[in-house]
Amino acid sequence: MMDKTLIAIIGPTAIGKTTLAIKIASHFKTEVLSADSRQFYKEMQIGTAVPTTEELNAIPHHFIQHKSIFEPYSVGDFERDALTKLDALFKTRQTVVMVGGSGMYVDAVVNGLDNFPEVDQTIREKLIHEKETFGLEHLQNQLLLADPVHYQRVDLSNPHRVIRALEICLGTGKPYSSFLAKNRVKRPFKTIYIGLSAERPIIYERINIRVDNMMTAGLLKEAEQLLPHKELNALQTVGYRELFQFMEGAWSLETAIDEIKKNTRRFAKRQLTWYRKNTAVKWFGFQSDIQPILDYIKEEL
Repeated sequence: MMDKTLIAIIGPTAIGKTTLAIKIASHFKTEVLSADSRQFYKEMQIGTAVPTTEELNAIPHHFIQHKSIFEPYSVGDFERDALTKLDALFKTRQTVVMVGGSGMYVDAVVNGLDNFPEVDQTIREKLIHEKETFGLEHLQNQLLLADPVHYQRVDLSNPHRVIRALEICLGTGKPYSSFLAKNRVKRPFKTIYIGLSAERPIIYERINIRVDNMMTAGLLKEAEQLLPHKELNALQTVGYRELFQFMEGAWSLETAIDEIKKNTRRFAKRQLTWYRKNTAVKWFGFQSDIQPILDYIKEEL
């Protein structure tokens, strides 16, 4: 199957990856796999910017709202399912397109997961207790000291990911980042990376506009319906967490919206930090014409 190729479309949130993926998939008469972990859950639509009905009808998509927030679904689960789907699609296609803003999920499919040692369960329990007692910032500061490299990459507003990194640091005495990229597997397909980017002020402005559009589309109502389940891992994400703060009286709605924009901008910055370390990515401007991108892919093929 080494004559098969996965075309991975990456880039920061709100940059236009979905539109480009559909154009490329249409040109190669193939299908799209979503590697955006926020878009897996059927109860979360507006706040995760899932493709529109028109976009989904234009090209077959996979791993869009295929799970419930009540179903645990890890990056390992996605790696397994995505590889199974790729194996099926490659039986009748030379190329498949994968698109998404979750760098860890893209890497899992292309390179395999990193192996982490088992650590004492009591460490996690202690960290959860510290988070409940002293707050998330207390754990963030610990991570900054224990692993400044991963501190710059991780979603600091997601307590599950901060705790996961810290438990590895504390349980092994080594930085979490030291275990990354140690065991790369050889996949039976080639991967071509296409990155979309723009100057930071443009990315930030696009994010601000997207958040405003989400609010207009009914994000607040969607979040209200999810409030009873706010402790679920799937809901520890930007766009919902801030509105939960508003609903519980901690913030005004204006503050919550500003925080969504700010945290999404921070998320975009972390995405770029993650992607920039991958020297295999061919970067294009977000307004690039499709033809130079197709020409590059054909050269690589």
